[in-house]
Amino acid sequence: MLYGNLAFSATADDQGERLDRFLAAKLAGMSRSRIKILIEDGLVTCDDAPAPTPSAPVRAGSLYRIDIPAPLPATPQGQAIPFPILYEDDDLIVLDKPAGLVVHPAPGNLDGTLVNALIAHCGDSLAGIGGEKRPGIVHRLDKDTSGVMVVAKTELAHHALSEAFAARDLERHYLALCWGAPQSAAGAIEAPIGRDPRERKRMAVAARGGRFALTHFTTAQRFGLGATLLECRLATGRTHQIRVHLAHIGHPVVGDPVYLRRRPAAAAHIAEPARSVLLDFPRQALHAASLGFVHPRTGAALRFETPPPADFTALVDLLTVS
Repeated sequence: MLYGNLAFSATADDQGERLDRFLAAKLAGMSRSRIKILIEDGLVTCDDAPAPTPSAPVRAGSLYRIDIPAPLPATPQGQAIPFPILYEDDDLIVLDKPAGLVVHPAPGNLDGTLVNALIAHCGDSLAGIGGEKRPGIVHRLDKDTSGVMVVAKTELAHHALSEAFAARDLERHYLALCWGAPQSAAGAIEAPIGRDPRERKRMAVAARGGRFALTHFTTAQRFGLGATLLECRLATGRTHQIRVHLAHIGHPVVGDPVYLRRRPAAAAHIAEPARSVLLDFPRQALHAASLGFVHPRTGAALRFETPPPADFTALVDLLTVS
């Protein structure tokens, strides 16, 4: 990972370029967001004077210095928490996140997270992101959603994977067990998603202020009128997107504690004991089944998939024999 005091002279070709873009071109593998933080922290100078802003125009003939701090000790601290690893190299790690594991420390979950587990697992092989020896979380799965995740170990991988997710230049498929039976065996749900104005911890389809969101779905298995196993493909990556979209069309995910607020009418079409098991399922039946992307260093096309965990599979098996 790059650190130390580096200097770059601006030429006539650089005249007028944004400072953060100029430095990003010089510092391959370092994100503009990280460079912006360094500028705002006073660690970039122009002719020995502090650089004003990330958007300041570059002046031909000026000397720009950037002081990149060495990685700091990991915060949060590493904890020995097991998790299944699908692939790992010097730049990234692909894992099968268990349901119930929070990805990143936050109020209410300050430790015992995937980040804690990754710091402990990677040790000295973690080059660090943003000046700290910590993993680069480029996308997240909800605490109770299981499945494939990729995490960056280096600044280069973090930048490239973040760009790929932002540009939707990757493949993501989920399995969702939902209540009821969508009218079409396949389709697309296009509805903007924003914060629920009444409950800030919820997302909602929002006509005003919502961001474009598109989910494609295909029926994998139908269980009469009571439930359907869907394969969902994300064209965008909004918070709770699949859960919000399926609830919006009247087919909420089984067990969803946030977007399933009442006993679904479709439960009447499922015989006991399967009905009670589905109604009592303690988490959303949602699994990130596959993830495909281009390796940020080698350019190789990678694809990983993993089957749903035992509790999810047991639901499907129970419905199959009912």
